[in-house]
Amino acid sequence: MQKLLMTLMILTSTMVASQTKDTHVLDLKKSVLHWKGFYTFKISEHHGEVYFKNGEIATIDERITGGSFLIDMNSITNEDYTLKRGPVKHLKDTDFFDVAKFPEAKLVLTSVEYFPNTNTHEIYADLTIKGITKNIKFYADVDGIKKTMIAHFKIDRTLWGITYNNKAKDHAISDAIEFKAFLQF
Repeated sequence: MQKLLMTLMILTSTMVASQTKDTHVLDLKKSVLHWKGFYTFKISEHHGEVYFKNGEIATIDERITGGSFLIDMNSITNEDYTLKRGPVKHLKDTDFFDVAKFPEAKLVLTSVEYFPNTNTHEIYADLTIKGITKNIKFYADVDGIKKTMIAHFKIDRTLWGITYNNKAKDHAISDAIEFKAFLQF
């Protein structure tokens, strides 16, 4: 019995040691997080980009097992206003992201399941905005050859204390913020 136990322990440690563990660092110049906000009662939207300070994913045998990303909230842009006036300044104020107090947001992957038949990853992650952390779920498509990941998801901004809302019905802002991440490693 002792010999069998010892053999099982050796086999298990050999299998674990044979798994290839890798860390893939985010290419900051080629990665971007697109955002889109909507009005509730008006056919209109604002959209822009925000950039990463750093990020990486961990893999074992080319399967994602975790990762984390630090987002530079000072980098937020609004494509409707290229002169950094209008909503960009307002987005950085206390009404929205309070960037002076919270210059960074963070996303930490907590659980990943891979579906080989669709080449899709179901990802659970902790998203921290304005010092508030909430768990989110989204799906990502990964191209191992090109070393890219694309994810598309929405959040309810009010869960992170982003509660500005114009009282005028025609200018009321939707609680949903849409994100599309393009990540290059």
